[in-house]
Amino acid sequence: MTTLRRTERIPFQDFEGRREAPMITKTTTVPQTAFSEEGFEAFLRGRDEPQWLTQQRRSAWQTFCELPWPHPRHEEWIRTDIRLFKLDQYSPPAAGGDLPALPHAQLGAGVSLAGFSATLNSQSAESRLDAKWASQGVLFGSLDALVSEHGELIQRHLMRRAVDSTYDRFAALHAAFWSGGHLLYVPRGVVIDQPLLALSALADGGVDFGHTLVILEDGAEATMMSESASCTPEGGGLHCGAVEVILGRGSNLRYINLQDWGRGVWHFAHQKALVRQDASLQWTIGALGCRLCKVNQHVGLIGEGANCQVNGVMFTEGKQHLSYHTLQHHEAPHCRSDFLYKAALQDRSRTVWRGMIKVDPGAIKTDGYQRNDNLLLSDRARADSIPGLEIEADDVRCTHGSTSGKVDEELIFYAMCRGFTRREAIRMIVSGFFQQIFDRIPIESVRDALGHAIASRVREYD
Repeated sequence: MTTLRRTERIPFQDFEGRREAPMITKTTTVPQTAFSEEGFEAFLRGRDEPQWLTQQRRSAWQTFCELPWPHPRHEEWIRTDIRLFKLDQYSPPAAGGDLPALPHAQLGAGVSLAGFSATLNSQSAESRLDAKWASQGVLFGSLDALVSEHGELIQRHLMRRAVDSTYDRFAALHAAFWSGGHLLYVPRGVVIDQPLLALSALADGGVDFGHTLVILEDGAEATMMSESASCTPEGGGLHCGAVEVILGRGSNLRYINLQDWGRGVWHFAHQKALVRQDASLQWTIGALGCRLCKVNQHVGLIGEGANCQVNGVMFTEGKQHLSYHTLQHHEAPHCRSDFLYKAALQDRSRTVWRGMIKVDPGAIKTDGYQRNDNLLLSDRARADSIPGLEIEADDVRCTHGSTSGKVDEELIFYAMCRGFTRREAIRMIVSGFFQQIFDRIPIESVRDALGHAIASRVREYD
């Protein structure tokens, strides 16, 4: 954070306070937000980037300055209170400084990886790709580094049609200051048969403005695991990020995203996938960490025969607040989408899921499905579930559903009669609640990591 020095003249009294003496000068330090014009220009001077990217950043900064903060009565924000969030407590990403060691990646345990990319506080920390895939034209690693080497490729996709930097002030802020992040590019027809892992980490009080860009050309196939974690479980900080997924015709992507920030992190993100003709996307989300989370997740089915399946697992405790707004946008005919979100809540935590299936005129033979199930593990927890449909075409099938309820005491009693403790019984019931989603995950280590992370957080039902 930059500072201003302010000088003022004040009267001086002797130690008995009986008379005034000549004025003296007092100097104080006044905080000034680094997300200012000065801070933005300093951020640009610290980067060596192509002119097109600098111009893109300037345009986004102008948008940020013009847009207001989200209004608490706006439908999208009425259930998510960010009055305690203060942007001026943080500074833009900057290189340098002593950083702690990277946290352990839960998703990569026991998995043979085709590549690994890691950032810490939006700075590239490690990047490697198996030579076998590099020789076939695959790119994987730090987006910061690759944007200079492959600018023409990245320019065609980066925030062009997927993430909209004018959507709100957080999207504009990210587009202006994004730093770090990861790129996966798979050329036409290349099939990567090993998963790749991208880790984004935060030190306590740090910031992460990472941008993840995934591009699969026609007929390509890959599995990418993306994990967000703090160096300390209770650490604070700010994440203002974005994910863009671009799938060519007939391509196939399995994308697993685990969010496990520290309990003090503010998490804001815009995520969008564009799925072209006959392409397939399976997107699995685990949301376990942070203080407050507000994510906009959008899948656009833009080519005939496109298919997507999105699986969401949310587990909250304490006073956590997780809010996911999803959109299944059917822009072309004969497409299929299947969104399933499940949440378990304990203590005073809260989740908000607001889903929409949108079918454009002409998108006939659409098959859209969305469902949100919530398991309340406390009388003080709250789950808001708002499914919706917006259909502008005939000959479609679109359905949605939502359930919320508590753990059945009879189930707990039944398990305890067979030797389980109450906590073990609840843990078993919660695991069974999520099993439908676990069964959809193709990688055993990911299923185990999510299951263990959730089970370790379950306490006795009050």
